Order: sequence, then C-alpha cells, then structure tokens
Amino acid sequence: MYYLCPKNRFFISLISWLFIICISLVALGMMIPIVAQEKPTAPIILQGRTLFYVSESGQYTAQQRADEANNHLSKLIEESQAKILVEIDNNREVPVITLNERYFISVTYNDIPIGKSLMGQALYWKNTLEIAISKSNYEKTPQYFVRAVLIAIIIIFLAAVLSWKLGVIWQRFLKPLSQTKMDSIQLNPSPSEQPLTSPPSESESSFNLKLASFFISLTIVRGVIWILALSYVSRLFPQTRHWSDLVIELFKISLVTDVFPLGNQKYSVIDFFILAGLLVGLVTLTRTVSRVLKSRLLSASGLKKSVQDTTALIVNYALIFLGTIVVLQVWGLDLSSLTVFASVLGVGIGLGLQGIAKEFVSGLVLILERPIQVGDFVEVDGLMGTVERISVRSTEIRTLDQVSVILPNSRFLDSQVINWNHSSPISRLKIPVSVAHGSHLELVKQVLIETAKNHSEVLSMPSPQVFFTEFGNSSLDFNLLVWISKPYKQFQIKSDLYFKIDSQFREKGIKIPFPQRDLHLSSSDIIPTISPELINALTHLSENLATWLQHNSQSTTIQTKNEEIKSEKTVKPETITSYENHPRD
Repeated sequence: MYYLCPKNRFFISLISWLFIICISLVALGMMIPIVAQEKPTAPIILQGRTLFYVSESGQYTAQQRADEANNHLSKLIEESQAKILVEIDNNREVPVITLNERYFISVTYNDIPIGKSLMGQALYWKNTLEIAISKSNYEKTPQYFVRAVLIAIIIIFLAAVLSWKLGVIWQRFLKPLSQTKMDSIQLNPSPSEQPLTSPPSESESSFNLKLASFFISLTIVRGVIWILALSYVSRLFPQTRHWSDLVIELFKISLVTDVFPLGNQKYSVIDFFILAGLLVGLVTLTRTVSRVLKSRLLSASGLKKSVQDTTALIVNYALIFLGTIVVLQVWGLDLSSLTVFASVLGVGIGLGLQGIAKEFVSGLVLILERPIQVGDFVEVDGLMGTVERISVRSTEIRTLDQVSVILPNSRFLDSQVINWNHSSPISRLKIPVSVAHGSHLELVKQVLIETAKNHSEVLSMPSPQVFFTEFGNSSLDFNLLVWISKPYKQFQIKSDLYFKIDSQFREKGIKIPFPQRDLHLSSSDIIPTISPELINALTHLSENLATWLQHNSQSTTIQTKNEEIKSEKTVKPETITSYENHPRD
C-alpha cells in the first residue's frame, strides 16, 4: 500500500498527538525543576508566575514558608489599591523583606546559593517582587485585557494558518505523489525475466516508510504549533495561568513519581520513555551497522548474495541481543532480579509459544544450513515461486503471479521442497507427445528435435532428446526432453513448444490420435441387473395385454357371425337374441 488510508492516518495522528502532548508538557514543565535539589525548596508564586524559591529555616519547612508568604502576597494584591512598597529591614539578624512595612519573608543562609551574600540575595528578591507586583497591577487594567485578547486572537489565527498550510502540503504534494508512485508501479511492474535482481517489495516498503515518516513529521509539527500557541495564550491571562501551571505540575508529578515496581526498584513513566528511546536508538544503530557491513565489507569479499544476507542478519540480531542487555544495565535494571521472570518466560516459550519457538529454530536451520537461498526458484506443497526473503520466523516467496506469500519456516523442513536452483539453475523439462498409429516415426522425431532447437530458451547443450515410450491403445507415445536455465519460465516454454509442435504436425501431415473404445454387451451381463420389481411389472403388463387381445378376438368373431346372419336373412330372432345376450360365451 503506497498511500495512507483514513483509518491508518487516524491511528498515526492519534499516536503522534499523544507523543506531542507528552513532549510539549515536558518542555513546559522544565520551568518547574524536575531534578531533585540538594535541599528541599518551595516556590513563591504570584498569579501563576514563579518568582523565586525558599528553603527550610529552623522549625519551618520550605513548603510552610512558601505557603505563608504566598497567602500574604495574594491577599495584599487583592486588597491593596495603591502601590505596594517593597523594602529590606536590616535591623535584624538576617535581612527581612517587608511589604508596606509588614513582614513578608526572611532571607536565611539556607536560601542563598554558594558564593552569594545575604544582602545580595535580599536585593535580588526585592527587585523580583517589585517587577512582579508592577506586572500584576498592570494586568488588572482594561488596556492589558484588550491587548491580551488581541494577542491571543493573533496567535490562534497564526497557528490555524500554519496548521492549514501544512495540511495543504500533505493534500496537494505528498498524497498525490504517493498515488502517482503507486500507479507507476502498477502500470510498470518489474519484468518476469528479472525476478531475482529487482524485487519490488523492498522499494514498496521503503517508499511506504518514507511516506509514513513525512505524515508523522507533519502531524508532530502541527501539534507542536497548537500546543505552543495554547500554552502562550494561557500564560497571557492571570486566571488561566494558574490552571496551566497546575496541569504542568500534575503532569510533572505523574512523570517523575516512581509507581512501577520492577525487581527491587521502582520506575516512573519518564524512566520508561528513556528506556524506549534507548531501545529505538539501539535498533537504529544495529540496522545501520548491519547495512554498512553488508554494503562495504561483505560486498567486497566476493561472497554470494545469500551468504551476505545471512551474515548481515545474524550480526543484526546478535547486536540487538547484546545491546539490549547493555541498555538494561545502563538504564539501571538489575538483571539478576529477573531470574524468576526469565524462568517463567522460558516455560511460556516452551508451552504457550511452541509455534514461535519452532519457527525460530527452523529459521536458524534454514539460515545456517541453507537448503534454500534468496533468489532460488522453489516448489513447496504445490506452490511455486522465487524466494525473496528468509527471516528467523518466516520466508517470503513471490509466485509467478507476482503475489507475495509468507510461509512459516517449518514448512520447508516438514514438507518436500523442490529447489530448481540448488547447485545449478539448469533443469530438464519432460514434454509428452502422442501421434496416431501409422505415423512416420523418424519424421516425428525430426520435427520434435528441430522445434526444440529453434526455441531461444532451450539450451543447445545438453541437446534435446526424443524417446519412444510405448505403443498406446490408440496412439504412439513420445517424450521430448529439453534443458533450460530459467526454471521460472518453464510453463511459458512448454506452451511455446506445444504451439510450434502442433503447427509443424499440421504442416507435415502428422495426425494427433483420438481415443477409440469398443463396447461389448451380453445378455448375461444385462439380466442380473434387472430388478424383481421390474420383472413383476413386465409380467403383469404381458397378462393384461393377452387378456385385451383375447377380448378383441371374441368381439371380431361375434361381429362376423352377425353379418352372416343378416346376409342370409334366414336366422331366427331367438337365435340372434341368444347371441346378443351371451356375447362372451
């Protein structure tokens, strides 16, 4: 399939949007520290904006100090109509920041970073508070609200235009390109004369993968545009800024909280994201190494293509296996804690996954023993085709109808397999031919030999041969033996030879026999087959027929006597009456 159907596009879009949301929220959550701090801190927040962080002090935790300061600041902003005065009181042991000459928060030694003084930290907090309070007062004005609404409309409009343009790129360029590519391949398939050198399945899968990558990339870009636009708009208004921070905070907590136990440790969602990224990178790296090994080293070694494919495949799976173990160790998973899981998995493979294990072992046997190779023309269970790919689970065969058939590897070990290319692609065709009795045998042999030699696909060495096999009931039977080097064209070659043989026979006057049969029947063969019911029916019919014939004869006799009496006119009335009353006596 060279284009993405609506169902596939829906699922790809859904997965892409979930990925976008996760990545975008993680990026927005970077404003809130995710990495564990050396000492616990809590933020001072004003209308959704994080100003700075405070640490624990004495008997008060960092969160308690932050909650008290945030409540005091929010109440002061709501109640105060005039400008709020921010000052630093240095008359105490540590600097104290006041708002309208009222205590707000103290600057302790736990609050200052290394290399900074208490007074420097106090000045930094004072300036931050003044700027935040000034912005908060400005955001309460109608001018800011109108300006924020206009900016929000512009941002949403730009996001919609960009998203629409990206959709136009897909609809006008990429999708028609995929359809054109599909039509060109359907109209110009790879010729049957070259099924071993240019299998179309690789190009199809490569183009489909590129098309899916473009579609996913466009979906991700469109999603990122909308996420950024909505997040920016939500930060414009104080009312929505709080909810935006709350969503980010909840998402951050769900990512970093260790809730999935595995072995002796617990892991968070972001840990599994990291593991998935490492595994994807590992698979990409192993494929690249396998491709470079096949194209640079193995191709220069002079080995057969099938040997190169087998070696590259084994190296790929070996690197994936070893790399997975290394990645799990680097990720922090203690493999020794998975011994029970490994034993259960082994039992599952032995019992529930017998089929997969059987196909895997069969694939290894095919790859190592190589009874069939990529490019061989084989026949298995009545299915004939060219081997396109051999993996550890299945083998792909492209039939003469250009249809790809996926067969399990065990089929090639359990069934009888005919490999026409094994050790040599040269094979012999047996073409039976029959002629009528009385035909000139030497002329028949000459016609068959010349017809075979004149065919371009028939090899001259070994030369064609004709064998007289037997005298048939109504024909003289011959076998024409020819050798060919392209087994996948055997049906076409047979058809061409039969057409030419028929034409030469008609030209030379050689007749094709027709089956003749003599049928002999005897009464002994028929009588036992008559059922008793039929015999009874025939007997009854014969009796009825005899009665009818007797009745007709008596009626004829009476009529004759009456005619004689009338003619003589001497017969008495009593005599006539007696005949009429007793016609059947």
